Amino acid sequence: FFFFWLRVDHMSKLYLLFESAPGYALFSQVQGEEIGASTEQVEASIAKFSIFNQMVKLEAFAPFRSAEDALENINALSEGVLPDYLHEFLDQNLPKTKKSKKNPFTLGVTEEKLAASISEAFPVKCDYRSQTARELLRGIRVHFSSFVKVMEKKDVAQARLGLSHAYSRSKIKFNVNRADNHIIQSISLLDQLDKDINTFAMRVREWYSWHFPELVRIASDNILFARLAMFIQSKSSLDESKIDGMEEIVNDRSVAEEILEAARTSMGTEISELDMMNITNFAKRVVSLDEYRRNLHAYLSKKMGTVAPNLSALIGDQVGARLIAHAGSLTNLAKYPASTVQILGAEKALFRALKTRGNTPKYGLIFHSSFIGRAGARDKGRVSRFLANKCSMASRIDSFSETRTNKYGEKMKEQVEERLEFYESGKAPQKNLDAMHEAAEEVKLEVDSAPMEVEEEKAEKPKKSKKDKKKRKSVDVEMDDAEAEPKKKDKKKKKDKKHKKK
Repeated sequence: FFFFWLRVDHMSKLYLLFESAPGYALFSQVQGEEIGASTEQVEASIAKFSIFNQMVKLEAFAPFRSAEDALENINALSEGVLPDYLHEFLDQNLPKTKKSKKNPFTLGVTEEKLAASISEAFPVKCDYRSQTARELLRGIRVHFSSFVKVMEKKDVAQARLGLSHAYSRSKIKFNVNRADNHIIQSISLLDQLDKDINTFAMRVREWYSWHFPELVRIASDNILFARLAMFIQSKSSLDESKIDGMEEIVNDRSVAEEILEAARTSMGTEISELDMMNITNFAKRVVSLDEYRRNLHAYLSKKMGTVAPNLSALIGDQVGARLIAHAGSLTNLAKYPASTVQILGAEKALFRALKTRGNTPKYGLIFHSSFIGRAGARDKGRVSRFLANKCSMASRIDSFSETRTNKYGEKMKEQVEERLEFYESGKAPQKNLDAMHEAAEEVKLEVDSAPMEVEEEKAEKPKKSKKDKKKRKSVDVEMDDAEAEPKKKDKKKKKDKKHKKK
C-alpha cells in the first residue's frame, strides 16, 4: 500500500475555494486530527457523501448573476486574472488578517496562476500543490450539488454544459490566429488537387490516344490535351470548319492546322459513340477541376494577402501557406526560431542525418522558393539561412502586428535580392536597420493616408448649392414671420385692453 497523510496543522485552518459553473463556493476543513490511511480507503471516504460531509463544511456560496457574468469570470480565471466578483466574495468571507502577522489559515485552490493573483490581492497563503487540497477539492467537485441544496444535480450539470459551450464559442471568436485555418485547408486541398488533376489528365491522354495518338506529340500540356479531346471528339468529324475553334484553344493557327493534318493521317483505331461519350465526359471533369483549382489558388492568394501579407510578399503565397500548414498555425510559425523554419519539412532527413552522423539538411519547404534555385551551389546554404531568418521575422510581424501591411515583406524581399547580388558580384547590401526604418516610414505614411481617404470620400458627397441654401433661408424666414404674426396680434389686443381700463 502507498500511504499519504491528510494533515492540517493545529495552528492553521484550511479553506478551499471551488469555482463552478453556478458560482463560487468557499469550504473549510472540519477535521483537524491526522488521518493515516491507504489511498483506496481515502478514495472510498471521498466517494461517500455521508463520510465526506464530516470532513468539509460549506462556509459561503455566491451564485453568478447571469450567464454573461459567468462567462466573464471564467475568461478572467483562464487568463490568471482575479475577477472583481471573486475579489468581493473572498473579501467578505475570508477571516480578516493583517499583513504583519502570520496567516492563521491557508486557502486551497486548483491553479497556480489563480493562487498568485489571490496572494497579490490578499495576505493569504495559497496552496495548490499539496495532496490534501487536491483530494478535498476533488471530493467537493463530486458532491457539490449535495452541499448546495438550492440547486439540484441536474441544474448543476446543465449550468456546466451551457458555460462550456459559451466558453468554447468565445474562444473560437477570439481566435488570435485570425483566419489561418482556412489557409491550412486551402493549401492542403490545392496540393491534393495538383496530384489528382495530374493523374486524371494522364488517364485522359492514355484513353484518347487509342483513337488519336498523334495529338500527344502536338499538345504536350495535359489540360490543353483534355480541352482538345473534348472539342475534337471523333477525328473523322474534324474538318476545316473546326480550325477556328481549335485556334481559340491553342492560341496558334499553325498548331490548329497541324492537328488537322495529323487527324487526316492518324493511325489510331476507331471507337464507338458510347466510348467517345465517356471520354468526353471525363475530359470535361478534368477541365472543370482545373478551373476550380485556379479559383482556389486565387482565393488562397487573397487570403494570404490579408492574414500573412509580409510572409506572402517575401516568399510567395504557396510556400508561405505550406510553412503555416506545417507549423499548425501562424502563431506557431512565429514562435519558431529561424533555424527551425530553415529545415521545416525536412524532419526525416534531419533525424536520419543525426542517426547516421551525416550532413544535416540545409533547407526544407523553403527550397521551393525561387531564391534558393537562383543561388549558386556553394551559396544555397547561406541563402536558405538568410531567407529563413527573414521568414521568421515576417511571420512575427504578421502574427502580432495590428496594422495589415506588406511593406516589411517587400523590403525583406529586396534584402534577399541584394544578398544574392552580393554573393554573385560582391556589391555590399543595404543594412538591415536602414531597410526596416524605411519600411516603418512607409507604413506610417500608409496609416496616415488612410484617414485622408475617408475625409476625401466625405468631401465627395454632393454639396448643396447656394440657391438651395437661399431658398431654405427664405422659407425659414417666412415660417418665422408666420409664427411672429399671431404673437404681434396678441400684444396689440393686450395694449387695447389696458387703454380701455384707463
